[in-house]
Amino acid sequence: MIDELLKYNEKFVESGEYKNFQTSKYPDKKIAILTCMDTRLVELIPAALGIKNGDVKMIKNAGGMVTNPFGSVVRSLLIGIVELGVEEVMVIGHTDCGVAGINAKMMIEHLLKRGVSQDHIDMMRYCGIDFEKWLSGFDTVESSVAETVDILKNHPLMPKDVAIRGFVIDTQTGKLNPIDC
Repeated sequence: MIDELLKYNEKFVESGEYKNFQTSKYPDKKIAILTCMDTRLVELIPAALGIKNGDVKMIKNAGGMVTNPFGSVVRSLLIGIVELGVEEVMVIGHTDCGVAGINAKMMIEHLLKRGVSQDHIDMMRYCGIDFEKWLSGFDTVESSVAETVDILKNHPLMPKDVAIRGFVIDTQTGKLNPIDC
């Protein structure tokens, strides 16, 4: 499948289609969106919010959540804010999220079945990583969004003039519902 994507990319570049997407590194709307990597959101969020290439900084991960207050999500947001002009952050969870209710114990069992060594899992624990917490999901998308917004609002490095709000998008209709945080 990767080879098919690479062939398409060659044609994309040769035809000059890339010119339709040229913009600067600075988000025109001065917004960063933290959301889930769910495939249904790739085109739904831009369509539902009326955003186009160049409008926002989009940060995606499993669940659209902060799992480490000093990990890549917060780092990306801080770079967007300090270096690239982001003034507002939207945390957007979604209905029917695959991360809801993930069972860390089952994840570990699946990793072992796929050939990951128990020694490697044990080493992560030895290095201080709470492996079960790192692999766990959440109970409700609303609580996950509220927790992520709380982490960001109270982060010691987050400038206090940055507006941070939480939402849940309906994957069927695209309706955005605010979450009280």
